[in-house]
Amino acid sequence: MRVLVTGGAGFIGSHLATELAQRGFTVRVLDNYATGKPENLAHIRDRVEVIEGSVTDACVAARAARGCEAVLHQAAIPSVARSVQDPIGTNQANVTGTITMLTVARDAGVRRFVYAGSSSAYGDNPALPKREEMTPLPRSPYAVAKLAGEHYCRVFGHLFGMETVCLRYFNVFGPRQDPASRYAAVVPAFIQAMLAGKPLRVDGDGTQSRDFTYVENVVQANLRALEAPGVSGEVFNIACGQRYDLNFLVRELAAIIGTEPRVERAPARPGDVPHSLADISKAQRLLGFEPAVDFREGLRRTVAWLRGEERSLAA
Repeated sequence: MRVLVTGGAGFIGSHLATELAQRGFTVRVLDNYATGKPENLAHIRDRVEVIEGSVTDACVAARAARGCEAVLHQAAIPSVARSVQDPIGTNQANVTGTITMLTVARDAGVRRFVYAGSSSAYGDNPALPKREEMTPLPRSPYAVAKLAGEHYCRVFGHLFGMETVCLRYFNVFGPRQDPASRYAAVVPAFIQAMLAGKPLRVDGDGTQSRDFTYVENVVQANLRALEAPGVSGEVFNIACGQRYDLNFLVRELAAIIGTEPRVERAPARPGDVPHSLADISKAQRLLGFEPAVDFREGLRRTVAWLRGEERSLAA
């Protein structure tokens, strides 16, 4: 099977491309390197076809989709904070990019389109755990854009018969996640600061909690969504079904690294939700999904990778 991974040089996309190549799939990657990096694919460069370009460019996107049986659509600008500062840019990449890929995939006869959604779609809904049937209440441009992508997937499935599956990721972390980005996710940012002996910035009081999900679990969910029967049009939470607050994250990382971190408090960020926890029973039931790597083991692997001790994790 030939599979197109959009954003395939990025954090999650490169892990997907690696696993697909190792399993014998024919892999094509589309990436404009806005956030992805060529070195993320260096270890499999002879086993994947790479097309450089944007998912918003219909001509390039059409060339990338041609001859593919499936698309794993990971390309996005994945930042709440950035979306607050640049709503138009976020919409262009995450909404226009998604509808462009859906259109070219339809025209290319793609059988299944797997979409990387986000738990941010739940937004202000206070109920825990988050279940897929809950009414979304997004509170950031990023969340709105990712939810819009889900709706477009359903519409394309209904109107054109293309199988679409939406996966709502919960706070993914792991090797290759960029700790140096201005919009770095909290796990690599905390690890990098601790390793460098710098203070940690904790927004708010640190009691906000997340269902942190190691990247390998997300990869396995995508592979199951790629081939599971009878799931077209469905939305699935992809997480571990456990939540930890930022203060606990700091303590756990300090124990793994062997340091006494300095914490600097900052105001809570606009657009952030206080708590997030997934009900993953639907994914377990219909996809056969089971998270294989728990929170603590994921942290240990990520720390080792950022220390440079286990670069083999990237292969």
